[in-house]
Amino acid sequence: MSEELLHEEAANEPQTMADLEGHFDDANPWNVVKDYMDKGTVLPVKIEGIVNGGAIAMVEGLRGFIPASKLSLSYIEDLETYLLKDIEVQVIDVDQASNRLVLSAREILKKRERKEKEERIANVKIGSVVKGKVESLQNYGAFVRLDDGLSGLVHVSQISQKRVKAPKDVLNVGDEVTVKIIGLKEGKISLSMKALEESREAAEEKVDIPKSENIGTNLGDLFKNIKF
Repeated sequence: MSEELLHEEAANEPQTMADLEGHFDDANPWNVVKDYMDKGTVLPVKIEGIVNGGAIAMVEGLRGFIPASKLSLSYIEDLETYLLKDIEVQVIDVDQASNRLVLSAREILKKRERKEKEERIANVKIGSVVKGKVESLQNYGAFVRLDDGLSGLVHVSQISQKRVKAPKDVLNVGDEVTVKIIGLKEGKISLSMKALEESREAAEEKVDIPKSENIGTNLGDLFKNIKF
């Protein structure tokens, strides 16, 4: 018998029990979702039901639970608004014995938000004058949310040329302010209101000096408008 025929017969021989068990393991949906969790696979799903404390979505024929806190980055007032909504999730907990499959969209949303923030920060120009709104006051300064969604700190020493003991003495949450971007380090934006005051003062102090040819230096120029 040729070597080729021997290989063909060997290939057609019945598989061993171990081989069959391996195929069963591969087909077991619990093993599939466990693999999804280990690899951090992003899965598109549809919200098929709303239950107490969260939502239901199917993955590989298994009923997955998405806690309300894992559906969004912010509080959801009405979970029913998510019914039949298409979202992306990751598997975060698998327990076949307890028939437990937990999914989350939050990690994906956080990663996406972080990437978008990095892109916006990359476009920040030091020296730019921008508008924003005071979002919180601390003893050491005021946090201002800029129009592009980023936040920066106006240190108490950068609020005014006048001595400011506490930001709350001159600012309120919700105040609209104009600030200058004076620094950017490790993703943190430093702002100044004081720098704009200095710019205004410099403009006001500018003196126009007449050209030399317009300055009279003889006695006739000095006394021509004087009547005797």
